[in-house]
Amino acid sequence: MSHLFCFGLGYSATRIAQLLAAEGWSITGTARTPEGAAAISAQGFDGLVFDGHHRNAGVTDALARATHVLISVPPGDDDPVLRHYEDDLRAAPLKWLGYLSTVGVYGDRQGAWVDETGPADATSVRGRQRVVAEDAWLSLGKLRQVPTQVFRLAGIYGPGRSPIDKLRDGTAHRIVKPGQVFNRIHVDDIARTVRAGIGAPAMTGVYNVTDNEPAPPQDVVAYAAELLGVPPPPEVAFADANLSPMAKSFYSDNKRVANARLYQELGVTLKFPTYRDGLRAVLAELQQR
Repeated sequence: MSHLFCFGLGYSATRIAQLLAAEGWSITGTARTPEGAAAISAQGFDGLVFDGHHRNAGVTDALARATHVLISVPPGDDDPVLRHYEDDLRAAPLKWLGYLSTVGVYGDRQGAWVDETGPADATSVRGRQRVVAEDAWLSLGKLRQVPTQVFRLAGIYGPGRSPIDKLRDGTAHRIVKPGQVFNRIHVDDIARTVRAGIGAPAMTGVYNVTDNEPAPPQDVVAYAAELLGVPPPPEVAFADANLSPMAKSFYSDNKRVANARLYQELGVTLKFPTYRDGLRAVLAELQQR
């Protein structure tokens, strides 16, 4: 039986796990706390604790059965998974490695297009740490001689994490920074892309996982309001917005991220190629709950 071990079974990785579990896969995932591991187990998966600082013998035992490993844990000064479990990963019966990264590794392109051939010129410390981690995982895959795919994710949204949810709970803002655009990706398209990568074992490399239409963030919020039939929140100039340092850092990078390799090499066709498609689906799913 195929066995997916996921370091960090969070929002995106859970959708991937659910997709594979429906095909009969065995799933093991980690959370930072015992409560998080219990929540994983409540979904019918095997939940284990990995807080990034301490080894867990249960993780070692599970890796000894893992055929596929997905990493969805952010790095710090180094990669915590490799620090604690590299020897176990070298010994595991691996057929595939996947790493969830971010398009933040490209840094700022002043609104220009960038694809996977562009240099990873991250401007933030977090982005530079991601570049180092990507290289480390690709190196491990080369050493193990298993397909290794790095998925650079755009801004993730879906049910429970979308402008529609924020409008409903009163936390949505329309922040305007002239010329600023972002790519996005629906969580279900992330799951479908990773599944396609697993099914394309000849493919090793980096893939941008983004929608087809980079757009100004205020336009996305306005469309979500239109779907809900409510007035959009007033526009707020970026200079006047009360943003956290991390939120501000996202606005320091302005780029349009191309995704042609996703189509050409993995054969993916996005279910939600624009934010409009995705938000309509989010609303439909929320209304069914």
